[in-house]
Amino acid sequence: MLPLPLSTYFKEPKRIILGIVHRFWFLFPDKTSIKIQYKAYMGRKLNLRNPKRFSEKLQWLKLYDRKPHYTTMVDKITVKDYVANIIGKQYIIPTLGIWHHFDEINFDTLPDKFVLKTNNGGGGGGVVICRDKKSFDKEKAKNILEASLKESIYRDFREWPYKNVKPMILAEQMLEDDGVHGLMDYTDEGIKDYKFYCFNGCPKVLLIASNRFTTHNLNYFDMDFRPLSITSVDGNPVDSNLIKKPRTFEEMKKVASLLSEGMSFIRVDLYEVQGKVYFGELTFFDSSGYDNLNSDEIDLKWGSWIEL
Repeated sequence: MLPLPLSTYFKEPKRIILGIVHRFWFLFPDKTSIKIQYKAYMGRKLNLRNPKRFSEKLQWLKLYDRKPHYTTMVDKITVKDYVANIIGKQYIIPTLGIWHHFDEINFDTLPDKFVLKTNNGGGGGGVVICRDKKSFDKEKAKNILEASLKESIYRDFREWPYKNVKPMILAEQMLEDDGVHGLMDYTDEGIKDYKFYCFNGCPKVLLIASNRFTTHNLNYFDMDFRPLSITSVDGNPVDSNLIKKPRTFEEMKKVASLLSEGMSFIRVDLYEVQGKVYFGELTFFDSSGYDNLNSDEIDLKWGSWIEL
């Protein structure tokens, strides 16, 4: 967590509470930490005995749904084989290399354009883009990636699947869409990120994320591609009329269904590149479960879709 001005903590007391929980995480059992964080973020007491809300049930799943293969599913390296075994290797973005530390990377073996990321990151963290190897700022990249290797989503938010992920750096092929639409989803003009919210193996809601590193626009749609009046704490929507249905929408739904089979809840992130679907990542706890999507109605409705 980045240090904030002292005045900020006095204006927002919850930051003091969250700061203590994050800094002295080892003093708080998982359940205690989650209860404190939920109260601070959501402004109400967490009901674990009879959870009804989407935000509550995600906290319940953090504590009581802990299967060893979940670690494989959140690790950005090991998840590729896991996914390929279910839907095929054609959906996997090619990996160019894997290293323990930045200084181990031999850039001579990498192409002119590539993506570096850490396997233990979440929420878009730990990602560095090289658009031109000649002008690539290696020192800046090293600082970002080495810092990300030290982060822990389990430590900070008690997302158990990340607890035993061994931090590594991987390089991926940079995918481009027809030479027109830009580079993956990493630039403002880049390909959109299609996030399918799947409940008990059934995709029910699509979040389309665009302008990832600037305005971070988030638009929600149902499975008939009708816009939904939902907003998130993580970003603002753009005019939904400007967003076209992806050519591979039906294929994406099938892929999301296959990858979410047997799961109470999981978010399946996909890309569309030159008319092909590519796998992004699997997310167990959207916004770590601290987003009611600006609506008690939605929080309760989505919660009713999760069978514990």
